[in-house]
Amino acid sequence: MNVRARTLAAALLVVGLLGACSGGDGQGSNDVSNQGYVSSDGAIATWPVGDRKGPVALSGTDFAGKEQDVADWLGDVVVVNTWYANCPPCRAEAPDLVDLANDYAGKGVHVIGLNGTDGAGDAEAFQRKFDVPYPSIDDSTGAGVAALQGVVPINAVPTTVVLDREGKVAARVLGIADASTLRGVVDDALAEGS
Repeated sequence: MNVRARTLAAALLVVGLLGACSGGDGQGSNDVSNQGYVSSDGAIATWPVGDRKGPVALSGTDFAGKEQDVADWLGDVVVVNTWYANCPPCRAEAPDLVDLANDYAGKGVHVIGLNGTDGAGDAEAFQRKFDVPYPSIDDSTGAGVAALQGVVPINAVPTTVVLDREGKVAARVLGIADASTLRGVVDDALAEGS
């Protein structure tokens, strides 16, 4: 095989491998209109206590420059939401996440965002627009998503992950999190430690 044929064969192999990797959840998720987010249907997966993986080691600096570490919240339930400012599904679910954070404040529930796309200006503008009361980690390095991926697949933005009181993954929602379903999962995780 000559050099040109080998180069073409290698290029086709790479294209094939990249195609096989896209949409990695096997549920038909796809990049919507090349807008940079991956859509999903809000499908939720939950794990029984004995089957949970973790604890999740997630930490980083928020957009205000403060260090955040979910390990500080062991003993409480943590809701982690991946998002970015120009993601339409992220904007659609933001009011429900804000309500959840406000309604569960002081009840042993913490909400934290994870944003690997926006700079501080766009992220903080989003947080002001939706009156977001919880911090978001600046995940421009991808370390936060990598920490989650090591425990639970994150195949869409937005994705919401609920960590139990031990920091283990109790549930994951791909796509927009339905408010009542998410509250039900959070309530179940809170009840486990009662």
